Amino acid sequence: MWTTEILARYLAGEAFDIVFEHSQYVATLALEIASSLNLSKNDRTFIEEAALLHDIGVCQVHAPDLSLHGSHPYIMHGVLGRAILEHEGYPLHALVCERHTGVGLTCDDIIRNKLPLPHRNMCPQSQSEQIICFADLFYSKKPGRLGERKTSEQVRRKLTPFGRDKVTIFDKWLLQFNWK
Repeated sequence: MWTTEILARYLAGEAFDIVFEHSQYVATLALEIASSLNLSKNDRTFIEEAALLHDIGVCQVHAPDLSLHGSHPYIMHGVLGRAILEHEGYPLHALVCERHTGVGLTCDDIIRNKLPLPHRNMCPQSQSEQIICFADLFYSKKPGRLGERKTSEQVRRKLTPFGRDKVTIFDKWLLQFNWK
């Protein structure tokens, strides 16, 4: 598949294996949600592709526990991924990269937390972006735990330190996607 070829251009070895496996779990869950919502074949194809590529930007971050030795902080992987996929000619897939962190980052989140990110909204806008962002919340990239799906309550607990508004968005998605 062309998405695997793009990932392989930017990631290698253990880093590729981790990102690829994580992304497959995210894509599988995202497709399960898309199917339950009776989304079109075109929407499901886009969701699968974008879910497989959503973490491509980690190739430029420093996260030695994931065999990543780039120079940027991990929080930047979304904007870095956007730049990569725009360069590759996939602007809609690129937006998924930028908008998938947590339940999304507002400009206020970025400024208030002094994050090394452009001052703009990075929240999922389309239903496809929301589905991928939602699915990503259930899986980590921790080696040895890639296939462990978090429960909704575990996701809520992880979001709680970032504000009640983040948990509210997650709860809205739970209802919107008719998820348990």
